[in-house]
Amino acid sequence: MLQIHQFPCLSDNYGFLIHDEASGATAAIDTPDADEIMRQADAKGWRITDIWNTHWHPDHAGGNAAIKAKTGARVTGPAEVSRIGSDPDRVVDDGAVVELGGLKARVLNVGGHTLAHIAYVFDDARVAFVGDALFSMGCGRLFEGTPEQMWTSLSKIAALPRETTLYCAHEYTEANARFAIYYDPINRDLQARVAEVKRLRSEGKPTVPVTLDLELRTNPFLRAPLLKQSIMKPDATDVEAFADLRARKDNFKG
Repeated sequence: MLQIHQFPCLSDNYGFLIHDEASGATAAIDTPDADEIMRQADAKGWRITDIWNTHWHPDHAGGNAAIKAKTGARVTGPAEVSRIGSDPDRVVDDGAVVELGGLKARVLNVGGHTLAHIAYVFDDARVAFVGDALFSMGCGRLFEGTPEQMWTSLSKIAALPRETTLYCAHEYTEANARFAIYYDPINRDLQARVAEVKRLRSEGKPTVPVTLDLELRTNPFLRAPLLKQSIMKPDATDVEAFADLRARKDNFKG
């Protein structure tokens, strides 16, 4: 049975610990804050045996060395994680399967935010850890990849079962909601969701995780082909529609 413990760390990151009860194995999904991750694991009585990185950025792999030094955890991730200062113990890419005790996750290459960004998909549990590829009502900024690459990556996530629960790595939802409703104002699902996000954040509650079904109905980047009729050239390709929206988000002041 997959157990998931989510907690805030740094200014707007989420840390995730996943645990296989039968074997006692525990993995940290990314390592934004080594001290907080260790405190949370100790509080749960879980020993960290593994680190699974989604990409190389310091707020995702910066705690690898400290946690590994304290626990001996095995680091799994894309080859780009070596850019943070040490090589992963196991390099994985699209199609690989990683195991945590008796649990298995499938690796998706969802590059675009960084070139080799990956996600971990637990097909049996209908759970995916998507890092900075997809956010609640948003997606990662294209620091390294192209719009074509990112659209392909988002399409992979969108093709998962609609009931899949998505765990993204940052609490960006309020800002993403302002952008989404600006460009998709008559979307009733989005209107209701914006109100719910405001309520949750006013109560200090997280907006993560979220279901893929809700993202497909309210995330403007996943809806880019539908929105092109009203906010850009109707004959734009899906990639062009996505690229246009991503550029608008980069410069949005709302």
